[in-house]
Amino acid sequence: MDVTRGNFREVILELERVIPAAQFLAIDGEFTGLRAGQDVNAFDTPSQYYSKLRSGSMGFLLVQFGLCAFSYDKENDKYMHRAYNFYIFPKQQVPSSPDQRFLCQSSSIDFLASQGFDFNKLFTEGISYLTQPEEQKLRDHLEEKHKSCSNTNSSSPGTEENSYSIPIPDEYVSAVEDACSRIEAFLASSEPEELELDRCNAFVRKLIFQTVHHRFDSNAVQLESRVTEGRNRVLVVTRCGSPEERKKREKEKRDKELQDLEDAVGFSLVLKKISQSGKLIIGHNMLLDVCHVINRCYFPLPEDYSEFKEMVNCVFPKVLDTKYMSDLPLFKNRMSSNILGHMYKTLSEEPFKMCIAKSEEEGHGYNTLNDKYHEAAYDAYVTGLCFITMANHLGSLQNPKVYPVLSSSPLLNPYLNKLFLVRVQDSPYINLVGKDPIVSRDHVFFVSFPKEWKTYDLTQLFSPFGGVFIAWLSNTSAYVALYHRDQASLVLKTLTQSDTYIVMTYAAHQQLQDERAVCKCAHSSGKSMCSSCIRKRTVTKQLVPSSPTTTSVRKRRSMEALQEEPEVQTSTLKRKRSSSFGDKTSYSNRIIDPIPEEEEMDIVRHNEQASTIEGGHGKRRTSSVDGTDSSERHGSSLGDNAKRQSKHRQFFEESDMWD
Repeated sequence: MDVTRGNFREVILELERVIPAAQFLAIDGEFTGLRAGQDVNAFDTPSQYYSKLRSGSMGFLLVQFGLCAFSYDKENDKYMHRAYNFYIFPKQQVPSSPDQRFLCQSSSIDFLASQGFDFNKLFTEGISYLTQPEEQKLRDHLEEKHKSCSNTNSSSPGTEENSYSIPIPDEYVSAVEDACSRIEAFLASSEPEELELDRCNAFVRKLIFQTVHHRFDSNAVQLESRVTEGRNRVLVVTRCGSPEERKKREKEKRDKELQDLEDAVGFSLVLKKISQSGKLIIGHNMLLDVCHVINRCYFPLPEDYSEFKEMVNCVFPKVLDTKYMSDLPLFKNRMSSNILGHMYKTLSEEPFKMCIAKSEEEGHGYNTLNDKYHEAAYDAYVTGLCFITMANHLGSLQNPKVYPVLSSSPLLNPYLNKLFLVRVQDSPYINLVGKDPIVSRDHVFFVSFPKEWKTYDLTQLFSPFGGVFIAWLSNTSAYVALYHRDQASLVLKTLTQSDTYIVMTYAAHQQLQDERAVCKCAHSSGKSMCSSCIRKRTVTKQLVPSSPTTTSVRKRRSMEALQEEPEVQTSTLKRKRSSSFGDKTSYSNRIIDPIPEEEEMDIVRHNEQASTIEGGHGKRRTSSVDGTDSSERHGSSLGDNAKRQSKHRQFFEESDMWD
């Protein structure tokens, strides 16, 4: 049953009877987009997942909400259902209500259109909604307005003669006087019942209100602002009549304003009734649905993750996500996919027995013969059927068997209040009533690398340790998880010393993110840590000394490097780096950035030389305390530099040992 502004009031009255009688409620939503901004990563923590969802998805609109109420007939041992398909659009029902802006994702809009979504019905007949703070603000404003009107009506004419009046500019005098003349002629006659003045801007309307209030008796004439069918605002003049007629007219006006406010609250009333019922709420992959209805109809989602969990549990004390339920071994081992349509098909076959739930009334439900997937109410209906089937299958495995497994059954307790997290590898849910699952990620490493690197380069880097799973963070960083977890310690010993890439444990990277450390080096300008500082932390805190085998190899290569010619060394270096990157042309001319520690050493050495020259009054040849000539020390320094450069070249070669 489609629900729009036209039949919404009738449906609200119907839900007051349907929701309390239901065994459980199934919900589903359709949106103008799914995600903007930073993508969810396979190794996000639940709190990080929520933070990305809050910042990247709440700008979209919930445009359709499906509600399916399932009731159980114990005498006839059968389920019945009633389905409601709400079209939702935040129309500005009252002048002071929010005029909302929202995002659209082209792929989502295109998908909804391909499924036959009626956008005309959405925009012209969609039901509005308000959060509780917005609703309270409008109610306070309306109450203050009614009090002000009551005080004005109770005062005698001429009481406000000395009150402040806006001077009428010369260009508007004729418009105000013309309006007053038309009002005088209107009061002198008996027809028509109302007088609609010509359209004018808000300032002129204010001037006319002010002038009419001073010139005419408030007991004889009433002036009000109205919005016409063409959405134009005009002034309407009526005769007040007797005191009883004035009171009646004033009451009708207030009742209409209150009704307009209720219409503005709109769909939020449905969510309030669902929340107050305390019924079990069923959804499939329902985290996004829950976040949207709370954010749009209750309160803006809080930034704090624990506060979010408390808020959800307060609004919906009992929720069950069939996506999470089907992902557990009892059902996952029998399902090739837990997408809603695939899951329904699997549960319709042995060893499961698909539940049948007929509609309580013609036109208020669905059947599975003509599927309407991605219509919110139909998806909610199918979700409810899948839940009943899985719950009854769970009961059939007990000894003795339990049938039927109703929403209050303790067999469902392990599945309650856990919201499934899509695309997360090893921490697949949010626990709304307790601590989230703690998983070991000692086999996961954060890797930072040149932007030219591809998946092949990362797999080659970790190839000595077996297969890996790569979860990209950006074009220069990723998480890499080992399939062979016992190889994690070898990664730390082998791969963490390089000027080309950075490797650190998952825990160390998470700690850096949590600390939100500020880099103190001059070239960062106080922003987040640069790669040099991360490398220093890695070297000082994270690295484990190399194995004896690695050390001996490095010594041997160091001796060989000292004997090579610079040109041969350079060509060898370029060749090794090119082949290690998997590209023989792109990196052959790449300039290697200097090591920060080397730069610091050169600066210190330069300062020492400068101070020595200055101490000798500009003379380059000075004698040291031990009698050694400075030129000799300078020659020795040049020799040290050559050795140091050779060692640096050898260091880069060692960094490519994995190739």
